[in-house]
Amino acid sequence: MPGSVDMPRHKRGFDAAAARRALLRADPAFRPWVQKIGPIDYSSGWSKPFDIADALARAILYQQLSGKAAATIVGRVEQAMPEPRFHHQTLARLSDAQLHACGVSGNKTLALRDLARRDKAGEIPDSRSLQYLDNEAIIAALIPTRGIGRWTVEMMLMFRLGRPDVLPVDDLGVRQGAMLLDGLSEMPQPKALMLRGEAWAPFRTLASFYLWRIADFRKEAVKRSQD
Repeated sequence: MPGSVDMPRHKRGFDAAAARRALLRADPAFRPWVQKIGPIDYSSGWSKPFDIADALARAILYQQLSGKAAATIVGRVEQAMPEPRFHHQTLARLSDAQLHACGVSGNKTLALRDLARRDKAGEIPDSRSLQYLDNEAIIAALIPTRGIGRWTVEMMLMFRLGRPDVLPVDDLGVRQGAMLLDGLSEMPQPKALMLRGEAWAPFRTLASFYLWRIADFRKEAVKRSQD
């Protein structure tokens, strides 16, 4: 049970500066990019209160939409609920018609209903329980929920829980960054990226942050050259 000596507690967040130094020692290929991009630190997000059901509901609503469009829909749903936090009680107060009126699609409505059912049944771990679950255990616990895949949980692990050793190998931006990092002619396949990323452990989260920025940095440079 949580808190036993056999179950280590995972802290939220990590020392980004120490992780950066370790990453540069482990893989000098990052050095010129780190010099261009500078420090990356998402620690402000790791200290905020965190409700898993709420975070998953928001992830569902943001899927396949621009940030602006998704934020508009989320805002409408929040206004329609008795309180601006997504969990089984607040979602139960909204009918499918009300959700649709807020701009929520049919598939996302079904996903929210499944999330609410699982939340009510206690199948969604609470924030305290997460402290005693490793990354793969959290992924296994959450992906049975409709609309929640491995990538969605990996984003939660990285940006909300601050787990230090996550490498989302299916993410397009991470694969693009890895291609540029190693000067490849095409993006590495997920399995190849997983093997390549073993050198970055136990700070693959920070490596992923840099790979995203490397991909964006390259896109911005190309755009400037075309202006």
